[in-house]
Amino acid sequence: MAGVEAKMTQPEQVEVSKVGSVPPEGYDKKCIFCKIVNNEMGTELLHCDEEISCFRDIKPGAPHHYLVVPSKHVGNCKSLNKDHVPLVKQMVETGKEILQKNNITDLSDVRFGFHWPPFCSVTHLHLHVLAPASQMSFMSRLFYRINSYWFITADQLIELLNSKEETN
Repeated sequence: MAGVEAKMTQPEQVEVSKVGSVPPEGYDKKCIFCKIVNNEMGTELLHCDEEISCFRDIKPGAPHHYLVVPSKHVGNCKSLNKDHVPLVKQMVETGKEILQKNNITDLSDVRFGFHWPPFCSVTHLHLHVLAPASQMSFMSRLFYRINSYWFITADQLIELLNSKEETN
């Protein structure tokens, strides 16, 4: 009788293992940043927790160029609302921590910002952290130019998100 009971429980165990193959919540299988955060790309993660992850940009625009992303998939800047302000602030704080770990202490020579759609190559929200900004190349100064149509600083985004609810 014990042998029969063991056989009866085996199919249930197989069913449970099939459920484990479901992608985690907040994961977009087509998103390169989701794949990086889930260690599918072999990219070194400089920071990773349930909320925020950070890694180096593959085309650095400054000696220190990091991307800080939500660990779960979040769309681009245009998809955000006032409820996302704490997330954006947390992304900036994580960027500052990564800079400090890499001996960048002059935060007045750092650029924190986002490409404004449609000028972003990946739709997963990502903060560019560039330092020292004074050492950016000519092309990088264009790509990450403050007060342009294609790039918005973290402070400008926070201000925009805070004003959204006030106008609604």
